[in-house]
Parts: sequence; C-alpha cells; structure tokens
Amino acid sequence: MMNSSKMRRKVVPASTDNVDSADKQDQLLLSAAICNAEDLGPFVRKAFASGKPETLLHHLRHFSRFKESEIEDVCRAHYQDFIMAVDDLRSLLSDVDSLKSSLSTSNSQLQSVAFPLLTSLDSFVEARNKCKNISLAIESLRTCTQLVELCSRANFHLSNNNFYMALKCVDSIEKEFLKKTPSYALRHMLEKQIPDIRAHVERKVSKEFGDWLVEIRTVSRNLGQLSIGQASAARQREEELRIKQRQAEEQTRLSLRDCVYALEEEDDEGFGDDNGAAGAGALGFDLMPLYRAHHIHQTLGLEDRFRQYYFENRKLQLTSDFQVSSMTPFLESHQTFFSQIAGFFIVEDRVLRTGGGLISKMEVENLWDTAVSKMCSVLEDQFSRMQTANHLLLIKDYVSLLGITLRRYGYPTDALLDVLSKHRDKYHELLLSDCRKQFAEALAADKFEQMYMKKEYEYSMNVLSFQLQTSNLMPAFPYVAPFSCTVPDCCRIVRSFVEDSVSFMSYGGQLEFYDVVKKYLDRLLAEVLDGALLKIINTSVNGVTQAMQMAANMAVFERACDFFFRHAAQLSGIPLRMAERGRKQFPLTKARDAAEEMLSGLLKQKVDGFLTLIETVNWMADDTPQGGNEYANEVIIFLETLVSTAQQILPVQVLKRVLQDVLSHISEMIVGALLGESVKRFNVNAIMELDVDVRMLESFAENQASHLSDADENKLKAAFVESRQLINLLLSNHPENFLNPVIRERSYNALDYRKVVTISEKLRDQSDRLFGSFGTRGAKQNTKKKSLDALIKRLKDVNEIH
Repeated sequence: MMNSSKMRRKVVPASTDNVDSADKQDQLLLSAAICNAEDLGPFVRKAFASGKPETLLHHLRHFSRFKESEIEDVCRAHYQDFIMAVDDLRSLLSDVDSLKSSLSTSNSQLQSVAFPLLTSLDSFVEARNKCKNISLAIESLRTCTQLVELCSRANFHLSNNNFYMALKCVDSIEKEFLKKTPSYALRHMLEKQIPDIRAHVERKVSKEFGDWLVEIRTVSRNLGQLSIGQASAARQREEELRIKQRQAEEQTRLSLRDCVYALEEEDDEGFGDDNGAAGAGALGFDLMPLYRAHHIHQTLGLEDRFRQYYFENRKLQLTSDFQVSSMTPFLESHQTFFSQIAGFFIVEDRVLRTGGGLISKMEVENLWDTAVSKMCSVLEDQFSRMQTANHLLLIKDYVSLLGITLRRYGYPTDALLDVLSKHRDKYHELLLSDCRKQFAEALAADKFEQMYMKKEYEYSMNVLSFQLQTSNLMPAFPYVAPFSCTVPDCCRIVRSFVEDSVSFMSYGGQLEFYDVVKKYLDRLLAEVLDGALLKIINTSVNGVTQAMQMAANMAVFERACDFFFRHAAQLSGIPLRMAERGRKQFPLTKARDAAEEMLSGLLKQKVDGFLTLIETVNWMADDTPQGGNEYANEVIIFLETLVSTAQQILPVQVLKRVLQDVLSHISEMIVGALLGESVKRFNVNAIMELDVDVRMLESFAENQASHLSDADENKLKAAFVESRQLINLLLSNHPENFLNPVIRERSYNALDYRKVVTISEKLRDQSDRLFGSFGTRGAKQNTKKKSLDALIKRLKDVNEIH
C-alpha cells in the first residue's frame, strides 16, 4: 500500500525516440496538467490554433498507455498481499467459531446464575421509584404546607392591618414558592391573588394616609398654638429674668450695702426638644401612619409616586391654610391662621429629619418661601386696614412669637420682621391717637379735687406704682394726695403707652430700641399730653382752687415723667444711667407754665380787687402814717391765707414762682397807681404811707423764709424792687443821685427814667398847700424840691434826645 501511494503522482517520462524537444516539452506540460486536474482548454485551443490536433491526441494516447501500465504494476504488487490476507481470515474464522461456542456456554451459565439477581434488581428499582415518588409527594406537601402557612400568616397580618408583614409574606410566596408550587390550581390562584392583595394594601394604606392628612391639619393647628404659647411663656420668663438683672444692676449702681440678691434661672420646660417635636406627646403628634404609608409604598416599589403624592397634598393643604375668611375679622382669626402655618412647618421639619427622604430640604424651603410671601402679603393688607393700635399690637405680638417659634426649627423669619418694622410708625401714630382720646376722657372727668385714699393698696396703686411719693415712709390713712385723680389716670395711660411701644419694638430679639421708644414717648408727652393739658387749662379751669390744683398736678407730673423714662429704659433693657444721660428738659413745660400763669392770673385778679382800695388813699396827707393802708392789710391777709392753703398741695418751687409773680404784680400796681391818671399829685406823707405798705409786704416775703431757701427769699423780696427803689428815690434827700450812673446801677437799676419823670412831677411839698408852713422844715423841702426839679429837667432833656 505504501508503494502504491508513492507511485500515484509520477510524471510521465519523456520519450527519447522520434520526438523533438518541443513536443517533449508539450507532452510534459500536458501530463502535469492532467495529473494536477487542471483545465485542458488552453492545450486544446493551442493544438487547433497550430493545426496540429493529432499531436495533442498522440500525447493523450501516450499518457493513457502510460497510466495503464502503471495500474498493472500496482495490481501485480498488491495481489500477493491479498492472497496472504485471505489465508489469515480463514484461520481467524476457525478461532471465531470456537470463541462463539465458548461464549454461548458462558452466557447460559451467567443467565442461570443472574436470574435471581435480576429479579431482585427489578424489585429494587421498583421500590426506589416508589420511594422517589413518596419523597416528591412529601416535599410537595411540605412546600404546600409552608405556602399555606405563609398565606395564613399573610391573611392574619392583613386582618390586623399589619400590611408590611403581609407584603413580606406575599413577596416570600412570590419569590420562593410560586414557581415550585406543584399544584397548578394553587399557583394560578396565587398569581391572581397576589396583585389583588398588593392593590388592597395600597388602598388601605392610602386611606389611612388620607385620614392622617385630614387629622394632621387639626393637630398642626393645636401644635402651632402650643408651640407659640410655650414661646410666649419662655419670653415671659426671660423678661422676668431681665427685670431681676436690672434690679440687681440698679442696686449695685446705688451701692446699697448689706443687700444680697440671687438670680434664679428657670428651665424652659416643655418647649420643644432637640428633635423639634414640640408638644408631640401632649397633642398626639403621630407620624406613624405617614411613615407606614411611605414604607409600604417603598415595599411596593412606588416610593417616587408616593413622595410626589405626599408633596402635592401637603402643598394643597398649605394653600388652603392661606385662605383668610372675609366673614371673620382677622383679629379673631389671626391666631388660628398663624398657628396653622406654624404647626404645618413644625411637622414638615420633623418629616424632613426623620422621614427617610420622604421630602427634601429644597422642597421644604420652597414651601416656606411661599408661606412667607403669603403671610407678608396678608400682613400688609390687614395692617393697612387697621385703625386700632391695640389690634395691630396683638397681631404683631403673635407674629413675633411665630418668628421665635419657627427660628428654633431653622426657618428664616426676617421678611416677617421687616413687615413689622415697616408699620412701626403707623402703629405709634394709632397709639398716640388712642392716648389722645384717653387723655381727653381722663381730663374731662377730673373734678380738680385732691385725691382721697382710704387704703394702702390705693396708695400703692396710685402713688408708689408711679414713684410719685416724696418720702419713703408710708403715710397714715386715710391719705389726701396733693394731686387730683387725673394724675394717676394719665400716668397709667403713659405707662401703658410705654409698655405697648416696648412690646411692639421688642420683636425678633431686638435689644437696642430705647431711642425709638424714647422718641415716641417724647412725642406723647410733649405733643399729646401737653396739648391735652393746655386745652383743659384754657377751657375748664375757672377758679383759684382749680388752677392751684392744676399747678399742683403739673408738679407731680414732673416727677412722673422721670418715672416714665426710667420705666422705658428698664423695659428696653438699658442701664438707667444711660437713660438719665439722654434726658431732656421737662416735656410738659407749656402746660406747666400755662397752669402757673392761670393760677397767677386768677390770683392777680383777686389781688386787683383788693388793690382797688388804693383809690381811698389820701395822697396829700398831713400826718405821717402810723400803720399801713387798708388795701395793703387786705392783700397781706389774702396772701397769708393763700400760702397756708397752697402749702398743702403746691411744691415749694411752684409756690415761690407764683408768689413772686403775684408780688411783682402788686409792686407794678403800686407804681401804676402813682403813674395813673387818678392820682394827680401826692406829697411825701403819702409816699411814706406807701413805704409802710411796701415794708409790710416785704415783711410778708421774709416770713416765708421757713419754707424757702435764702436765695428764694431774696427773689421774693426782689419782686418789690421797682416800688422799693421808687419810694427810696422819692424819699431821698438827694434825688439828683439818680443821674449818677454808678449810684443808679447800684440803687435804682429797676426804674425807668420816663416813669420817674412822670411820677416826680406829681410830688408836692407842704408849701404847695393853701395853709402851708414857712418854717425850717419847709426850707429843707424846698432844697429837696429844687434837687428833684433839677432831676426832672435833666431826665426830660435825656428823653428829648432819645
């Protein structure tokens, strides 16, 4: 075989006989093409093209003969091998026959021996198949049992509204048992029921969530009210602590010895916690239905849809909370309005921090921005309509508490505080208008009588509470105050104004607002109260008693004003020394001056009634007087009675000013009598009578020394300076000294030279009388007369020059 394979691709050897080299070459190429199974077309076309097809046929026949001889050689070589193979097969056939008989015998023996074993093996296989079927049945039963148990457990959880556990059971059934459930009917039933169960759970949870949405609105309102109430209580405790601190600072400033004080801080009990769940326990602030709904929807793979559903519903609720009823006054509904919004954002803050991503911080901030914008719009609208300061204060106070409450939860409230600041001036204008009405009512009800207090609490309420007392000792009761009931009434109005102003300005934790409060307090006192007092003085004060009571009231108001500014400073939280440094003059100066002028005017009228008796004076008296004229005695009696009465209610300084004004008026009236047309002439005796009158009046002024200081006593005596200097000049032996500038400045500086000329021309001596004396005394008077005439002439010359 190996030899034959090697002989297959032999090339036909070239013929050496009768073939030229070209034909030989063509024959070799043709033989190679046939051996390689190539296309012979080119050879055929070439043969016909050259006109020698016989040569091609010759070459093909030659190649055929060569191949036939080659085949014969191969067959001859393989024939011997075939013969040997046949011999081997024959010997093998005999061996196979012997082997066959041996195998048949062995098979018979094997079958006889293996038959019982095969029978046992068949029994074993059958038993094993039964065992497998039984095991499969047991496993199926176990699977069905577990499945039924899970279904039962799911039904139990569903009946107890334990939806999460029910869904976990359903998920376990679907993932672990549904595909390997052997019962098609059971599997089909489960495939149908599982979506229904999930839909049922979603409906139940959605219903619970809807109920929670309804309930949380009421809870939010109550929660907001409680939180704002707790903020108010905390602010009150802080205010009480600040009062104690101010008292301690004031005691330290006054250097009170042996004074031990302690400041106790109270805990802010119940005002929220670190988690912002203020009042959650007390109000049943329960987020469990919300969290369960969120968890169930997470389990159902519907978290994003539930988050969107929750946000949209809460946004709709907030929008509904923004509605302000036109049927109910905002003053009555503002607490509900703001507490509802406060509770809403307290709940949202809790949900944000504990809801597991149920709502994002950005969404809460967007809701808060919307709420702030709406609240500012509502406040602007409502404030623009309000015409009562107390209403505006109530709403402002609640808004400031709302700001304090929500700042604890991290919500910015500056925009709300800006709205309050914007309406600060309007509030104070309304407050001033209210106080103007209250002042008018209080003053109109005043009877201008001293206030009568029977009990200590009345004294404390009307005197001590405004620091109107002049002594720290408690008086005996019943007590008659030096002021009328209008003083404590007006003080209460002013104190209420200060407290309301401070209350309005103290929003948002502001501390430095004393200057603003002081500005409006100055306006209240200098414009409103002063104007009201001026009006009542000019229209309702008729008698001396009423005028004296009003003047006494003004003196008490001066002490009260000190209290008002100290009270404003204390409420504003600044040291009293700073408030005292910024104090101005008494703001009720116009009313005080008007009251004193009214009292002085009425007293002058009384005095003028007595001074009409001056017409009865004998201006050309013959004798030197022994006592004062009647008018002077009447005036002094009246003044003494006046002083004894006025000392009971009028302060010393007021009494001094009034007396000084009245005494100055008396002096002017005396000079005016000499200057008037009714007195044509007078003599020295009449001047000496006037001298006695003036001395009596000066003596009355000196007798007031026990009530006045030396300086005040001198001022009272100075009230008669004009009349005294005129009398001294007329009684002087050298009246021409009036022309000496030095003497005039020292002794006659209150005299008007024109009055001196007019009065001096009326002076007559005794020689001018019909039966005058011509003795020595007359000579002296003539000398004095000459000096006086010279003075008159010189003064007339000066008058003509001017």
